[in-house]
Amino acid sequence: MMLNLRKFLVVKNLSIRGISSVVPDTNLKDFNVVNEPILSYKKGSKERKELEAAINDAKNNIVDVPIMIAGEEIRTNEARFQVMPHDHQHQIARFYYADEKLIQKAISKCTEAQQKWDKTPLKERVEIWDRAADLMAGKYRQKLNAATMLGQSKTAIQAEIDSAAELIDFVRFNVFFLKENAKFQPISEDIKVTKNSVRFRGIDGFVAAVSPFNFTAIGGNLSYTPALMGNSVLWKPSDTAILSNWAIYEIMREAGVPEGVVNFVPSDGPVFGDTITKSPYLAGINFTGSVPTFNRLWKQVGENINNYINYPKLIGECGGKNYHFVHPSADVDSVVAGTIRSSFEYCGQKCSACSRAYIPESLWPKIKEGLLSERSKLKVGDVSDFSTFMGAVIDEKAFKRISSYIEHAKSSSNLEIIGGGGYDCSKGYFIEPTIVQTKDPLDKIMVEEIFGPLLTIYVYADKDLDATMKLVGSSTQFALTGAVFATNESFLKRALEEFKMTAGNFYINDKSTGSVVGQQPFGGSRMSGTNDKAGGPQYVTRWSTVQSIKETFVPLRDIDYPYMRE
Repeated sequence: MMLNLRKFLVVKNLSIRGISSVVPDTNLKDFNVVNEPILSYKKGSKERKELEAAINDAKNNIVDVPIMIAGEEIRTNEARFQVMPHDHQHQIARFYYADEKLIQKAISKCTEAQQKWDKTPLKERVEIWDRAADLMAGKYRQKLNAATMLGQSKTAIQAEIDSAAELIDFVRFNVFFLKENAKFQPISEDIKVTKNSVRFRGIDGFVAAVSPFNFTAIGGNLSYTPALMGNSVLWKPSDTAILSNWAIYEIMREAGVPEGVVNFVPSDGPVFGDTITKSPYLAGINFTGSVPTFNRLWKQVGENINNYINYPKLIGECGGKNYHFVHPSADVDSVVAGTIRSSFEYCGQKCSACSRAYIPESLWPKIKEGLLSERSKLKVGDVSDFSTFMGAVIDEKAFKRISSYIEHAKSSSNLEIIGGGGYDCSKGYFIEPTIVQTKDPLDKIMVEEIFGPLLTIYVYADKDLDATMKLVGSSTQFALTGAVFATNESFLKRALEEFKMTAGNFYINDKSTGSVVGQQPFGGSRMSGTNDKAGGPQYVTRWSTVQSIKETFVPLRDIDYPYMRE
């Protein structure tokens, strides 16, 4: 399969000091980009009325979601259903699994589409992405939010910052970052003799996007950012985010993304992974999910490495065991508010949620009082009720996993549940926001990723500050997010260095959650992932294969060198 070498280039008879040349031409105007404003949803507001109407509409319909391969709608004999986690008998979407044969068909169509798409001028792609962002910000904003609220059990504000603001930001900022990256051109020492340039190309083959349930915006970013760069994509959405992800797919089609560029392929995880990694045309995997799944894909790529026409690019974000480290000089109220929000917003199911905290004895009485007081005020229930702080966890599997850690806390002599600890799945997968105090900083509850509304606290003696700091980086295999709270500037400078490798996103006197596209590019290292920083300027270039071009205007005549003629 050959790449067309004219992407981002048009032949022009331009005169550079009288010299005819072909030159890179993005034909893009400079523009500024700002983060999408977050709407308030106050009672009686326009956005709240529109969202309530969208919620009612989504509740009263079961959306049929086909497999989409190059514009062809495919439905298999076995239908599956997405339900509302807070009311798991209520179905909101019907979908179908692609088997190995259908995935292979999608790969074939995808690789064909890539060759044509890679020829599409950048200006046309940018226009499509701009239209998509406008549709998401306006016409379809509340459809996206309602699908995310009901399908993934997010409250109105958690949906707004995800399926509206962050999704729109990814679409707009990635275009901006591409434009800024395209400004770089290498040195041309004498333009009368040689002009040097670089251009971005798509990767021949296909990119597999495997997206999670917890952020609608991540699904859009994983699938459509590679597409922006000239790639074609097989998108495997999470079963528990089908409705919101389908809404993105439909919006991008309406905006003008051609059929076959992104293919919507729900499927069984192992079947999808086995099939894509066997294909010689695998160009990359864009992944967010668990460590075992990413490791399996990475291993399969390694086992098949001699079969590929390209070295596949592997980008993965795999979660974390995120921490709040509190110094004796910290502001207590800030610690309490930040820790409650980080640990319990969206049921602790954010990749960046605080799961462990280290608190000094000298501050523990006040912090404990504050945490328990605020925890008791959190309302758990149906996210359609705008007074709800926290909905349900995503599904039965998550419910069983999280509740098993609560049972562990109940049975362990080293652990004490000081707040919450209840759970009930009779109607929805509800788990109370739970706070545990541990005597053992290396108990599995302080080490393993739980991904639920469970915060564990280790209270350290003030004199043991140094030893406790060492625990942060040595206790767990993850290094995604972390936060320190202190007013002592010398300690903050020290923490900035000593915690350098413990978090890809590090916060000072702020909670460990809440990264914003363009402001805090997101990603961690160690077993938290490849740290390619989604939402940052380098991310788009990871999905390109760059070509250097040298144009010479003075023909070479000599074969020997001047010194040979002496």
